[in-house]
Amino acid sequence: MMDKNIEQEMHLKENLSRIKHKIMVMSGKGGVGKSTVAVNLAYGLLLHGKTVGIMDVDIHGPSLAKMIGFEGVGVTANENGRIAPITKHENLHAISIAAFLKSEDDPIIWRGPMKITLIKQFMSDVEWPELDYLIVDCPPGTGDEPLSVVQTLGNDTNAVIVTTQQDVAYLDVRKSIRFCKDVNMPILGLVENMVAVKCPHCGEYFTLFEGQNSEKANADFGVDLLGKIDFDKNITESSDNGEPFIYHNSLTEAGKQIQAVVDNIMKAVEK
Repeated sequence: MMDKNIEQEMHLKENLSRIKHKIMVMSGKGGVGKSTVAVNLAYGLLLHGKTVGIMDVDIHGPSLAKMIGFEGVGVTANENGRIAPITKHENLHAISIAAFLKSEDDPIIWRGPMKITLIKQFMSDVEWPELDYLIVDCPPGTGDEPLSVVQTLGNDTNAVIVTTQQDVAYLDVRKSIRFCKDVNMPILGLVENMVAVKCPHCGEYFTLFEGQNSEKANADFGVDLLGKIDFDKNITESSDNGEPFIYHNSLTEAGKQIQAVVDNIMKAVEK
């Protein structure tokens, strides 16, 4: 019988060989809409005819199941006896710890080593299909989860950093940028989220936060801006309903902004 560790490494290499492009969506600060960007990036790529996987490594606060619409759906084994990712649409495949929980109210009270092990199992015990893109939704910060992703997927994984224009957000963005540079992971660029909101009465746009984070990131670190996304209440409503915004609202202003981010990422990755 094959040693379990050897078998796991073999499955990991097989999965990695089936993935063309890997993108880790991260943020230094919580509450900037990182998961929303990750989900809509995945669906934006899907609209381009890409086969996409999305992996939720926010172990303590998984939101992927809610935002994509597979709450209460558990994982199953395939014909090889390995875990099959949850399929949403023909070419979108997802995995999250939420699919392993008996109740959405169950907390995950784990230390670092257990989280590290789970992230590796997501890439070795789950049998991923051929993917054009794997999107990884990380929790905020530069701790166990993003480091485990890099160590598991390799530092040819590309990073997308999500922020708002707040100066306090840029304090944490700087740490995320330094993290990527320290682990030799390429940064595709910055996404500024919730930039402006349209007044329902006069139709004018006004900014929600002051600051020039994208300009500072470019000047301080040479990090490009992938795009700016305005606040649209329909984005949050779509997420709450398990229907990613861009999939049904690609012709709205915010939908076009998200698609511009997707296009810029594709250009950067596929060049």
